[in-house]
Parts: sequence; C-alpha cells; structure tokens
Amino acid sequence: MSTRAAGIGADDTLDLLLPPGEPVCSPAPADARQIALSGTTMGTGWSLRALAPPELDTGPMAAVLERCFESVIAQMSQWRRDSQLSRFNAGAPGSRHRIGPQFRQVLDCAHSIQRASERAFDPLLGLHSDHWGFGDKGFDEAAPAPARSANVDLGSIRTDEPDVLVQPGGAVLDLSGIAKGYAVDMGVAAIARMGIGHMLLDIGGETKAVGLRADALPWWIDLSVPLGSVASRTRIGLTGWSLATSGHWERRRFAQDRSWSHTLDPESGDPTNDALSANVLHPGCMQADALATALIVLGLDEGIAFADRHRVPARIVGPRRVAESAAWREWKQ
Repeated sequence: MSTRAAGIGADDTLDLLLPPGEPVCSPAPADARQIALSGTTMGTGWSLRALAPPELDTGPMAAVLERCFESVIAQMSQWRRDSQLSRFNAGAPGSRHRIGPQFRQVLDCAHSIQRASERAFDPLLGLHSDHWGFGDKGFDEAAPAPARSANVDLGSIRTDEPDVLVQPGGAVLDLSGIAKGYAVDMGVAAIARMGIGHMLLDIGGETKAVGLRADALPWWIDLSVPLGSVASRTRIGLTGWSLATSGHWERRRFAQDRSWSHTLDPESGDPTNDALSANVLHPGCMQADALATALIVLGLDEGIAFADRHRVPARIVGPRRVAESAAWREWKQ
C-alpha cells in the first residue's frame, strides 16, 4: 500500500496538506452506521470505509464493489487470457476487436495523458513490461529486449468506430498504470448510487474520498515514506479528491545482484530509477493514477515542471530531495 489511514502518533512531526473540500458537504447524520469492508482484487487489497444511513441495507455493498472490479478485470486485465485487452494483445495484424464502454473510457483518458506528457505515460509498453518480468512469464535474463516502435501510439490502434480497436501487429497494451484508479472511481460511483455520500475507497494505494468522517473531519491519509528518502511525514485531508501514488520501492524485480522498478522509460523501454515515488491529487482517481505514473517517469525536475504547467498538485520523492508542485505547496499548512 502506498497510503494508509492516519495513525501517526501525537508526538511525531508531519506536514499537513488540506486541499479544498467539496463545495457543499454536510456531515453524515448522527445515527449513521460506520461500515468497514475489505477484500482482494487485481493482485492487491481493497478497503472501504463508509457512513451509511441507519435504514440502508448494506449487505450487498461488498458484492456491488466486487462486480465493479470484475467488470474492469474482464475488459482490461493483462493477466486474464480471455479479457478484451488480452484478446487484442494476441490478435493478428489487421484484426479488429470490439471493446466495452469502460475500456473505451479508460483509453480516452490514457490517450489524453499520453499526448499531454509526450508519452511519459505510455500504455503500449506491454512487451517491455513482460520482458522485465512484470507480466505473467517472469524475467528471462537471456531473452533480448523487444524493439521499440516509435510509430505506434494509442491513436494508431483506434478506428472510426469508438468501440473497436485495430491490432497493427505487435501492439501490446498494459493498462496497469490507470485501471486501478478507474476501478476506484467506478466503485465510489456504485456505492453512491446506493445512497451513501460519505466514504473512502482504496485499491492498492489508489484512493478516493467523498463526504466526511463520522467526526465531520476530512478523511485523513498518511503518505508512506520511501525507504532511503529524505521525505517528511505527510498527512492529507481528503474530501472530493483522489490520491494516487506510483512508487519504485514497492514493486521491483531482482536477478542476481540487480534490481529494477516496474516503471519504464518509453524511449528506451528500460526501467527508470530517478524518482522513488510520485503522489498526485486529482478529482478523478483514474486521472491521478495515470498522472502519477507519468511523473515518476519524467523524474523530479521534468515531472514538477509538467505538474506546474498543468496545475497538478503533486509531490515527487527522490533519494536525496523532494520536489513539490506549486499547487501542492499552496495547500500545505
């Protein structure tokens, strides 16, 4: 997990970040029930904390969330052989593949961030991700690195039909840098449709908060401090915001005396190691997830310059320094 519920002791020092809350946000009723659910999905854990009206039947809540997550997996999982994404990846050159509306929505967002970041966020690095051991085959040191095609981007696999992709030959999608965030957005929307307006949902460190806690305060989140960094402890009060973290220190591969991160440089296809982690705030968790990946690829200097150009509240942690965007600094207390 890249974030955790607030638990720093009273004697510890920490930075406090308070983004502006939702325009109209009334506290939950005094008799609201506190709900805590958890489970596993997409190779990680999920958790929900919510305040439910006393008359609401909360029994189906876990099943509602699991259906949301399963829908994302069925369309976008690189691990499930019969997913829409896997069928596209295995398709013959020129083959056409129909995708679901959720898949299309994620691709639209991914394409937008790919263009804005000049391919720092690139979901078409699937072959390279597999080569470095982050697919389902493991790392083979003797295998040659795949060639990088500069001519294939998300625009080149789209067609005139918004629900159809074309396989140009050898294109391998990997949406792991955006799909969890989208699943968080879907889950929050589904629980909100049940009549719940106060909740915190997390999938593997991608987090979205709406409403307030039972004590009428924001949902407090403590950022994990990467090992070996000089980052200070930071607590963020969330309501109406999503928080995403991309980190090198949590998901790595090891071979003999080497180790490397899961984040890849789109130009070379090799792992990047400049930044240890990137934290991004955005109303949408899908967008925050993809932006955090882009920033950690760009590194401290280029990443913060990008964040400042696009008014993204962001923090990037390196081994010896921490860089914060102007929007992030505005909210520090």
